[in-house]
Amino acid sequence: MAAETVSSPSSPDAPSALPVLPLDDEVVLPGMVVPLDLSDSEVRAAVEAAQAAAGTTPGKPRVLLVPRIDGTYAATGVLGTVEQVGRLADGDPGALVRARSRVRIGAGTTGPGAALWVEGTRVAENVPDPLPGHVTELMKEYKALATTWLKKRGAWQVVDRVQAIDDVAALADNSGYSPFLTTEQKVELLETADPVARLKLATQHLRDHLAEQDVAETIAKDVQEGVDKQQREFLLRRQLEAVRKELRDLGGEKDGEESDDYRARVEAADLPEKVREAALKEVDKLERSSDQSPEGSWIRTWLDTVLELPWNTRTEDAYDIQGAKAVLDAEHSGLGDVKERITEYLAVRKRRTERGLGVIGGRRGGAVLALVGPPGVGKTSLGESVAHAMGREFVRVALGGVRDEAEIRGHRRTYVGALPGRIVRAIKEAGSMNPVVLLDEIDKVGSDFRGDPAAALLEVLDPAQNHTFRDHYLEVELDLSDVVFLATANVLEAIPEALLDRMELVRLDGYTEDEKVVIARDHLLPRQLERAGLAAEEVTIDESALRRLAGEYTREAGVRTLERSIARLLRKVAAQHELGDRELPFTVGAEDLRALIGRPHHVPESAQDPAERRTAVPGVATGLAVTGAGGDVLFVEASLADPETGAAGLTLTGQLGDVMKESAQIALSFLRSHGAELELPVGDLKDRGVHIHFPAGAVPKDGPSAGVTMTTALASLLSGRLVRTDVAMTGEVSLTGRVLPIGGVKQKLLAAHRAGVTTVIIPKRNEADLDDVPAEVLEKLDVHPVTDVRQVLELALAPADVASDAVPAAA
Repeated sequence: MAAETVSSPSSPDAPSALPVLPLDDEVVLPGMVVPLDLSDSEVRAAVEAAQAAAGTTPGKPRVLLVPRIDGTYAATGVLGTVEQVGRLADGDPGALVRARSRVRIGAGTTGPGAALWVEGTRVAENVPDPLPGHVTELMKEYKALATTWLKKRGAWQVVDRVQAIDDVAALADNSGYSPFLTTEQKVELLETADPVARLKLATQHLRDHLAEQDVAETIAKDVQEGVDKQQREFLLRRQLEAVRKELRDLGGEKDGEESDDYRARVEAADLPEKVREAALKEVDKLERSSDQSPEGSWIRTWLDTVLELPWNTRTEDAYDIQGAKAVLDAEHSGLGDVKERITEYLAVRKRRTERGLGVIGGRRGGAVLALVGPPGVGKTSLGESVAHAMGREFVRVALGGVRDEAEIRGHRRTYVGALPGRIVRAIKEAGSMNPVVLLDEIDKVGSDFRGDPAAALLEVLDPAQNHTFRDHYLEVELDLSDVVFLATANVLEAIPEALLDRMELVRLDGYTEDEKVVIARDHLLPRQLERAGLAAEEVTIDESALRRLAGEYTREAGVRTLERSIARLLRKVAAQHELGDRELPFTVGAEDLRALIGRPHHVPESAQDPAERRTAVPGVATGLAVTGAGGDVLFVEASLADPETGAAGLTLTGQLGDVMKESAQIALSFLRSHGAELELPVGDLKDRGVHIHFPAGAVPKDGPSAGVTMTTALASLLSGRLVRTDVAMTGEVSLTGRVLPIGGVKQKLLAAHRAGVTTVIIPKRNEADLDDVPAEVLEKLDVHPVTDVRQVLELALAPADVASDAVPAAA
């Protein structure tokens, strides 16, 4: 920016001493033509002084237009020439002034008239010639924005004038006509001498104003649409009321017909007395509420839910005990415990009904059973069979992954989209108050900030209080005492203790090989034949093939993998027939399995080559364990470090828990203190490091029942005697060598049977648990209850001069 002092008054654009014409809270930019009211004394004084001075100098009278903001003059003004003096449109005296150029205000001076005179310095504006490309683009943008704004205001006659401006400074000063600019923004434009910077500033102001205008228009449109919708709804409702009034006058529709309809439905429904009272109170609220009230829709939804519940509907139980037992036996093989429990329940319920004891203390004779067992043993399908045997409706409620307490007890009605809980929905779906409800995967229920669903189940599954169950949505008592609840779980420890205490525990520990063969023959094979599109006479699977599938191709507590193997076998046969490689009918024998579905995955240790068995070297023993998938065999390996390495101490590997680590310490301490008695070289244990490893290191392991197995492995390592291949063992060991009781005996013996083990060592105090083991399994196992670890070593260790595979079974 450059400035020069002009002293010669010969040029009209070269001010020297000029009268000041103050503009209160207003700004005029160069190029603008503005009318001024001469009734203002300061304006009149300035114009008269300019006219007096014009008599001595050529040209039109000149004034200095200076913004005065809150009584303070700006530092920059505009040189203006008085073009005409006359009267304004309203008849008041006025003058038409044209703004010429920017002037920097200097010191005050004297002059004719009553006006204030000051020295002025013209501000030079440097415009590059030719214009750079970015300036040209800036001019185009300003013109486009100005055109858009003018068209919105309907000022079409001004558009061409703006488009015809080619000077950067003139285009920037043209924004002075914009009414949306504030006084501060206009002062900023006035004091910006650089034309390009001024144009950028004007463009930004115009862009911001258009953006604000678009937002305002959008908001105004939305508001107007909302108002129009409300007015239309109001008008339609008024018309509807008028039509209803005319119909009432003609004897047609009655006022509040919808409410009357709900009242009639409630009075006609077979509801308990307290439920009827609550429903009628809600109908009263519905009649008092207006059509626009959201509470009306909530009440109608609640009434619909209450009216759809089968409050007094019950199915008659089938008291044919023999028939119910036959149904259970036909649909499920094995599972004697749960079948016996259902038979007992039906027998007792039949006798109570015969003697008029169906309801005692407001409670009926329901049942709450927890079916706990590994996957694939038929817990879920058993629920449907129980309902079939009892002649009741069956509903399955999946609880796996449920974390919200409201899923069980329902939501409060104040919430938008509130629903009753899953228990109420199950009763509604069943259509009776005494269905069989299967609570599937109850051990997979979680808890978080939304509450604990397992805690909400306490009232549902408590026979002492579930006859007055209250759902948060219904808020009326619901009698669940006649419902048979069957809860399924894989891991007993995952069920909260308070919840488990309210249920009767029934364990399903897995199937024997004979039971698997029967299940495969009677249930799995017919179902998979149908799914494979084969008829029963087209493909037959020998019992020997089914037995080999169950024993060598699958090793599980349940039958899911067995069913997949049968399905794969049938798919192979169907595909070979379609390709012309197989003629039907075809009988699958045990010798055909390898050609159809490959090698077996699980070969018993006893069937392997003696040199390839895990127990073919000293220091390896076979134990028994319980996992989430049932029982399983567990090998323990022990080794001694070279004394020259100096790595003394005990090393444990295999993802062991704290209890199992302590069992290893106890086993090592027992051998150190009783090694001489057992004729073992315990001196090696002092100077050499001991390493105990449990293979399958990716699987976490814990528990005390591997104590005797670790003791036997260490004794085998120290003595050099092999552990018999056909022997597996379980039991906790103490520092004195006592064998203490453990859990899961039935599952462990079933696992030993599946693995081909013939001799099992268990604690003496677990001998009573053998009553739960199927007789056919006990016939094939030589079970030895022991009280001391010395007995274990006598039974498990082979003589020093005899190979382990040649050791006869212990008597």
